[in-house]
Amino acid sequence: MDKNSEAIGIDLGGTNIRVARISRSGQILERIQEHVPRGRDAQLAIIRDSVLRMVTPQSAGVALGFPGRVDVRSGVALTAGYLELKDVTLAAMLREITGLPAVIDTDANLALWAEMKIGAAVGYDEIAMFTIGTGIGGAIASDGKLYYGGGNAGQLGHITVDLHGKSCNCGRRGCVETTSSGTALGELIAASPLAATTRVEDLLALQKNGDRTANELLVQWMAPLRLAVDTAVAVLGSKLVLLGGGLGKAAFEALTLVTRCDSPWFTYEIKAGELGDHAGVIGAGLRAFEA
Repeated sequence: MDKNSEAIGIDLGGTNIRVARISRSGQILERIQEHVPRGRDAQLAIIRDSVLRMVTPQSAGVALGFPGRVDVRSGVALTAGYLELKDVTLAAMLREITGLPAVIDTDANLALWAEMKIGAAVGYDEIAMFTIGTGIGGAIASDGKLYYGGGNAGQLGHITVDLHGKSCNCGRRGCVETTSSGTALGELIAASPLAATTRVEDLLALQKNGDRTANELLVQWMAPLRLAVDTAVAVLGSKLVLLGGGLGKAAFEALTLVTRCDSPWFTYEIKAGELGDHAGVIGAGLRAFEA
């Protein structure tokens, strides 16, 4: 196999870390997944160990998608969200342990990059993406390029949908992450008459069979996201809104239960990401070729 024919992509989430060898065409050649432990040292160790398992003589570079704000230029994690890695120079660490060019970006940016290259956003230039998992990430593309603004644009999970809502990790109240993430859905299920083990797939199946409790839960989960999507489009002028992440397809299906405000001022197409939970690691791998 040719030298530099593959790269290493890392998708670091609040729950799991996925690391893969990615070809130049975006194919996953090999992939591992590990649970993310608690504690800064343990989290750094699982990153190091997982990445070293993927290094080959054909590796061109390595990129990591981080679930928080990052300084792409310096390779530093600015905020850590559900992790304990604030202010860690992750790009430098990856360069040191692999000997390869390395870059970090947000997990949402890299997921959108993958969808733009080989997924649901191919051919679109103006895009907003919400990645729905443990929390909610966001990414923006304008004129066919990822948009960073002053450095950290795209924090769509922190669009306010309830002025008096729950406290968010960002320090404010009522962000859509507090109402429409996987964590928020778990809280809604726990407070309902349904079993605590109920999954979103179970809710969707129950709703289709006329279960009112499931319908109400799904609407409660998705109504704030509809507000956030409409707000993002009004501000950004996006022509495509993508719902990605581990819960992206389920959220796309559930969102159909919430009436859309079809203003002639703000029109857009909405899709579920095609690459699902693989988007982050594929996007990281594709980005690593440019590290």
